[in-house]
Amino acid sequence: MIFDVITLFPEIIEGYCNVSIMKRAREAGIFEVNAINPRDFTLDKHKKVDDTPYGGGAGMVLAPQPYIDAYESIEKKTNFKTVMLSPQGKPLDESVVCSLANYSQIVMLCGHYEGFDERIREIIKPEEISVGDFVLTGGELPALCLIDAVSRKLEGTLGKIESAQTDSFSNGLLEYPQYTKPREYRGLRIPEVLLNGNHQEIAQYRLNQQIERTKQRRPDLYEKYSEKNK
Repeated sequence: MIFDVITLFPEIIEGYCNVSIMKRAREAGIFEVNAINPRDFTLDKHKKVDDTPYGGGAGMVLAPQPYIDAYESIEKKTNFKTVMLSPQGKPLDESVVCSLANYSQIVMLCGHYEGFDERIREIIKPEEISVGDFVLTGGELPALCLIDAVSRKLEGTLGKIESAQTDSFSNGLLEYPQYTKPREYRGLRIPEVLLNGNHQEIAQYRLNQQIERTKQRRPDLYEKYSEKNK
């Protein structure tokens, strides 16, 4: 998997992808991350990539030329996907993550200021994805959310792929509670069922916990799960 990120702040992308699990997976060649700065493609002698909006209004708008040229400089694989990180996009959820994990390459555009000149959308025709109904100062954090979430679906990123298969949302439910040593801490003991070695009983206990936790914390997800499993 190749992640190509068009961003004004490559150091944000590089910094996150060079620590912990992401660093190990990257060094192992499970995925590749390239940060492309549109300032390197601008024809403006001052390296400007934005300008004032036609029609007036506050803020600056990202100009088409540097972003289009940066995008077109990227060598695309046959099986690639282009994504624009935008509060106007569809929500990034488990189904979207699983779909994106099937591509060989994801090209991402990170916005800033008042957003993109509309002609960038019209020419590139990206799929727009949002991480929530709120606005951030830039698209780098959403891009990293996407990279992190998708990379977990790739074989070898995690110690065991089962870790991703039992995450929250993997089966439409929130994850069950987890415990480690010691068996008792400040009067709180781990459930006995987790100690009896009966894997069938443990699996049923965990499923019951997932259902109950989802019912309490995310009734919207619980309703979908209930409808699907009638």
